[in-house]
Amino acid sequence: MVPADPAVDERQVEPARPDPESAEWLRALRGGGAEREAALERLHALLLRVARGEVRRRGGLLGAQGPELDDLAHQAAADAVLAVLDKIGQFRGESRFTTWAYKFAVFEVSNKLGRHFWRRPTVPMETEDWDRLPDRFGVDPARHSEWRDLAAALRKAVDTELTAHQRRIFVALVLDGVPLDALVVQLGSNRNAIYKAMFDARRKLRAALVADGYLHHDVSERP
Repeated sequence: MVPADPAVDERQVEPARPDPESAEWLRALRGGGAEREAALERLHALLLRVARGEVRRRGGLLGAQGPELDDLAHQAAADAVLAVLDKIGQFRGESRFTTWAYKFAVFEVSNKLGRHFWRRPTVPMETEDWDRLPDRFGVDPARHSEWRDLAAALRKAVDTELTAHQRRIFVALVLDGVPLDALVVQLGSNRNAIYKAMFDARRKLRAALVADGYLHHDVSERP
């Protein structure tokens, strides 16, 4: 991407011309009366459909189901409509209006599912149960004893090789089974930042286990 020229007056930069359907959405939502109310109802219906799809896809990780999930979807859709109206001036016409609006519904679902997870009293927090590690990796119970040395080496690497932030993310995602969306809420972070921290943590742990002879070095992998 070419950096923006600071000498260019931003008022001279014209946004992309929206497609006819997007332009109609903008006109109706910025209008008034019955036409605007009808547009709001259509927008809510569209975002509710997106929200329901998202909660069905992600809700199983949280143990939520049925009316509970549908209520979360309705909350997410309603808040997404408000967010769209609040930020409608930021729509630049670089995509379809509905595509742009869908992102607000997805964001609201992620936020609400994450908060819902931490409200459940049965969720273990900050529990480092290393005995659960073989189960997390789907190891046959008959082979658990073979994992003891590896688990001990991994625990040592987690304690000595990772930063406190990386360790917290690794423990939450791998040991405690915390859903990514819930961890985003707890840490006040975002999905990309947590993905990056987890990627770096796994790279450090693999290097430590290779150095100690527990894993084979794959020459095809970049360091």
